[in-house]
Amino acid sequence: MIILGAILLVIGLLAGISILTTIGGILLVIGLILTVLGAVGRPIGRKTYY
Repeated sequence: MIILGAILLVIGLLAGISILTTIGGILLVIGLILTVLGAVGRPIGRKTYY
């Protein structure tokens, strides 16, 4: 998700398409947040029942 966000952000900036820049920035931020939460050990997107 981080890579896709970065690619869309760069394409949006180079082509001057603001919607790609916005979507790329949002995907980049969400990807970074999920990466940090995953590294901390929080289960994201799944529930574990024991």
